[in-house]
Amino acid sequence: MTATNLESRDWRLIRDDARDGAMQMSLEEVAARTALEDDLRTVRVYSWEPGTLSLGYRQDAETVDWDWCVENGVGVTRRQTGGGGIYHDAVADISYTIVAPAAEVPGDLMECYDLFCEPILEAFAEMGVDATFAESERESIYQPSCYLRDINPAHDIVVDGAKISGNAQYRQRDVVIQHGSISYSLEPARHVSVFDTDLEEATFTDRVTSIREQTGLERSEAVDALADTLGAWCDAEAGSWRDDELAAAEALAERKFGSDAWVRDREVLEAGEH
Repeated sequence: MTATNLESRDWRLIRDDARDGAMQMSLEEVAARTALEDDLRTVRVYSWEPGTLSLGYRQDAETVDWDWCVENGVGVTRRQTGGGGIYHDAVADISYTIVAPAAEVPGDLMECYDLFCEPILEAFAEMGVDATFAESERESIYQPSCYLRDINPAHDIVVDGAKISGNAQYRQRDVVIQHGSISYSLEPARHVSVFDTDLEEATFTDRVTSIREQTGLERSEAVDALADTLGAWCDAEAGSWRDDELAAAEALAERKFGSDAWVRDREVLEAGEH
């Protein structure tokens, strides 16, 4: 444990339900408010349903194959963090979030990544996956895709050079939020089809690996390993979202993360706008 006394503060561990992309992103901002106003920090493990493409904050909406996404029931949202787009679903992807006041964690970005990725790397070890931070950068194959863009040693996790997890941070109301995608199994057809470009599935499978490919572990076991390790890292109590948090997230999803204005143009609607 890095010397930040995380375990001396109040944390909750949420083993979250599968939700659509707009709600999953909204809940992170709600958790930021709870951390500041109620002195309660959050770690959670979650999944996406329906399958969703989450765009990086500055990603051009024109990189999306919108027709393919509509025809195949894939939602699209936009993250607060940068980087490329990621296809998530309730099978291939396992996602997590860590939310804590900025004053309680290292101010240096790289030090904060080191701290917040401790439980992620420990979870991989518990699963029997020999994962590490990338040792060196690798050039991009297709920049709009998180798993095919350049690999960054600061926050990309690999197994023998193949990417297995992308992690990113942002700050919201003096709170640090880190979220990440962990590859449980490969869905190459969907990972490449959500983008408006010609990519071979082998382009994805040559660059990316997964927990199932590495160990054969059942998804539920991988989810439990990640949740247990996150909870132990900060000594979190089992928790859940309050009704008022869910209501606030639903309102935020409607005017921000689920709106075309945000997804296509990074514009946040005012309350009451549609």
